[in-house]
Amino acid sequence: MPSSDPQNISARPQLTAEIMAQTGLDEEKLTRLVHRFYDKVRADAVLGPVFATRITDWGPHLERMVAFWSSVALMTGRYHGAPVPAHVGLPVEWTHFERWLVLFRETAAETCPPEGAAHVIERAERIARSLHMAVEDAKPRTIPSLL
Repeated sequence: MPSSDPQNISARPQLTAEIMAQTGLDEEKLTRLVHRFYDKVRADAVLGPVFATRITDWGPHLERMVAFWSSVALMTGRYHGAPVPAHVGLPVEWTHFERWLVLFRETAAETCPPEGAAHVIERAERIARSLHMAVEDAKPRTIPSLL
C-alpha cells in the first residue's frame, strides 16, 4: 500500500525510503532538478528549438517529468507513460543527447547531494543511450543498390 507521506508517495514505500536515505533525494529535490533542468533546456540553442516546436504547455510536461524521475530515481512507480514512442521520430542525433546529458549533469550537481547526483546521472546516461538507440532504430533505412 502506498505511503500517505507526500514526500514518499510510492508503490514500494520501503524501497523508496531506502533509496532516499542512500541518495539524499526526495520529491522536492527531484522537482527542483526537473524544473531547473528544463529551464536550461528551453534556453539552450541546441535543445530549445526541438522542445519549442513540440511543447506549448510546460506545466503538464514538467509534472510528467517529475513523476518520471520519481519513478526512475526513487522507484515510486508514479510515472505511467511511454517515453520511447514520444521520442521516436524526433529530429535528433547523438549530439542532442550529448547536450541533454551535459545540461542534466550540470543541473544534478547544482541541485542534488553528491550521492543523489551520481544516482540520477547514471540513470540519465542509460536513458539517453536507450532513447538514442530507439530513435536510430526507427529511422528509415535505405538499401544500397547492387547495380
